[in-house]
Parts: sequence; structure tokens; C-alpha cells
Amino acid sequence: MRALRIVLPALLLAAAFSLPVRAEDTLYARLGGREGITRIVDGMVALYQADPRIKDDFDNINFDRLKARLSDFLCQVAGGPCTYRGRSMAASHKGLHLTQAKFNAVAEDLQTAMEQAGVSYWTQNRLLARLAPMQRDIVTQ
Repeated sequence: MRALRIVLPALLLAAAFSLPVRAEDTLYARLGGREGITRIVDGMVALYQADPRIKDDFDNINFDRLKARLSDFLCQVAGGPCTYRGRSMAASHKGLHLTQAKFNAVAEDLQTAMEQAGVSYWTQNRLLARLAPMQRDIVTQ
């Protein structure tokens, strides 16, 4: 009987860890799925256009195309069912001479857009942690 009291909880614990992750537990779901990411991207691009630190860097940009690419990119980074078909971060930003200050401005605007969309601080940090390593491909000056 004593062995059963030890083995049974261990088996239940092992079974719990072997269950597949539920969709609602993914970063993609926590961002609100496709609709939530679209809302974040819409807010983010509006902030970019108004931000005096970076708005000039978005001159001559097709914003509809940018929004579509950013939505696919963030969806894929968040583990969603989307496929980003754009260029790599290094190729997309090559020759733009972007500084750390401009990178920080973009990141701050993304955080603001996530706050406005009601994304929790914890979820914001999870997405930013996935994006942070791309800094070395974007900052070229």
C-alpha cells in the first residue's frame, strides 16, 4: 500500500508532463492569435509613423505591405500557424545604418502597442525575448 502512495503520484505527475501543450498556453494565443497580432501591428505602425525618433526611416514605405509582413513575422516568431516569407532581418536592414537608439525606439513602440492591445507584461517579455537576438542583424551603426 505504501508503494502505491509513492508510485501513484509519480505516475500522475509523469502523465501531466507528457500531455501536449494546450493551444491557449502558447505565446501566439496569449498575444490574441491572428486578430491580436494584427491589432498590435496596426498600433505599432501608427506609433512608428508618429514617433519623431524614427518616422523619417519609414518614408516611402508601403504601410499595407509592411503591416502584412510584420503580422506574418510576429505570428511565426510567436509560434503561430503563419509563415513569414520576407527577407531575413539582416537583408531587410542592410544599408539602412540603423543605430541602437533607433532599435530601442522601435522596441519601445512595440511595447506600447502591446500595452494598448491589453497584452500582459509577462507575455510582452516573452515576445521581446524572442526578438532580442535579432538586434545584431538590425543595428548596423
